[in-house]
Amino acid sequence: MQKRLNDHRSYGQKLIRAFAKLLFSKECHSHTELARLLDCSKSTVGRLIKDMREAYGVEIEVSIQGRQNFYKIIKHGSELPVVPLTESEMTALQMCKTFTEHLLGNSNLHDAACALEKNLMACSGPLPSRHFASFSTGTIDYSPHQENIRLLIEAMNHQKICRLTYQAIMQQRPKTYLVCPLKIFAYRDTVYLHARMALDPGKPDRKPDFDPLLAIHRLKKVEITDRCFEYPADYDFNDVFNRNFGLMKDDSFEVTVEFTGWGAHYVAERTWSPNQKITNIDDDKIRLEFFASSEVELIAWILSFGEDARVIAPDWLVEEIVKKANKTAALYGHNSTTISEVPECQ
Repeated sequence: MQKRLNDHRSYGQKLIRAFAKLLFSKECHSHTELARLLDCSKSTVGRLIKDMREAYGVEIEVSIQGRQNFYKIIKHGSELPVVPLTESEMTALQMCKTFTEHLLGNSNLHDAACALEKNLMACSGPLPSRHFASFSTGTIDYSPHQENIRLLIEAMNHQKICRLTYQAIMQQRPKTYLVCPLKIFAYRDTVYLHARMALDPGKPDRKPDFDPLLAIHRLKKVEITDRCFEYPADYDFNDVFNRNFGLMKDDSFEVTVEFTGWGAHYVAERTWSPNQKITNIDDDKIRLEFFASSEVELIAWILSFGEDARVIAPDWLVEEIVKKANKTAALYGHNSTTISEVPECQ
């Protein structure tokens, strides 16, 4: 009986959270997004939407983009009620602000701080800011890039094509791209723009070879054009980036690595790809099987564990690791082991 009561209580909490998400947001939310947000199945989302409509008389607009349903509550009147933040919401926002200060830049950090200060009346206890901190080394100062970020957000809001001047690393001259900006995201203390190429009216139409992935701090100039684009119905950020190891998305490949010592404990605590498999070999060794899509990033990551990481498969990756290790040893004047002397992996 207790379990059944808890199930009803959980469903009620999901109903309230889904209602609040749709009510206070000005955007449509997809079936998949709501399922992820509420940590439930897509069929449960369907039940929630049905109950909001039939049991509570909530008007919900449904639109179809690609193969997904998108939901939005129809609001009557232009003003929504002002709802103060609760103490737990204030604490969560303060924690998020503190942990991302090095990514926000001065202007956005000031706006975030002002937004929190406007809601201090809801916090009856001491300010939560003193409980949190962020330790950051090797970070990028995004203060000089605030205008470019603002322009990109404006272009995304109005679905405008942008002309970007971009200075790629290891290239002498910047290049210019026409893009449809889709998503700004953070990865390992760096902020990126993911976009799709836009057709250049002055050039022959052809399918682009890649979707641009651009580091925000390398953008030299952002110009919003007067041309609009239609947001691609098939675009799913999580489907692109959260499927395997590596920011750069080449063809995926399966990897098996054994970790020992501190490396085994560190790796076992984390998720490196959604479909990973971790096998405990003994108290001090694990085997990690997962998928990766970036050889460069993967090799650098494995080498960062030193002697606590050993690649088992694939064979070509073993050879690349040995080459890197030999070159590193040569820098310090040590004799290195050639690839031919390394026994084949079982």
